[in-house]
Amino acid sequence: MIRSFVLRWLINFLGLWAAATLLTGISYGNQMSVLIVAALIFSIVNALIRPLIVVLALPAILVTLGFFMLVINAFMLYLVTLLYPAFHVTSFWLALLAVAIVWVVNYLLTDVMEHAV
Repeated sequence: MIRSFVLRWLINFLGLWAAATLLTGISYGNQMSVLIVAALIFSIVNALIRPLIVVLALPAILVTLGFFMLVINAFMLYLVTLLYPAFHVTSFWLALLAVAIVWVVNYLLTDVMEHAV
C-alpha cells in the first residue's frame, strides 16, 4: 500500500512537472522541492477527498458521461494551490488543462509500470 502511494506520488510529481513546463500559468518558483510537496499534497487530496467528492457528484458524472470527472480533478488541483501557496495555478481553466496533462502522464507511466512489474 505504501509502495503504491509512493509510486502514485512520483507519477503525480512527473505529471505536475510536465504541466508546469508546458503551461505558463503554473508557478512553483523553479524549486523542485515545492513541486515535490505539491505532488504529495495532490496525491493525498486525491486519495482522501476525491472519493467523497466523486460519490457526491455521481449524478453529474453520470449525466455528463464522465466529463465531470475532469472538473473534479481540476478542483482537486486548485485545492492544492489553496493548501500550498508556494505552488500556484492562476485560473481554474488552466487547472483543467494541467489535469489533462497529468492524466496523460499518469496513463502512460502507470501502463509502463504495470508492464515492468
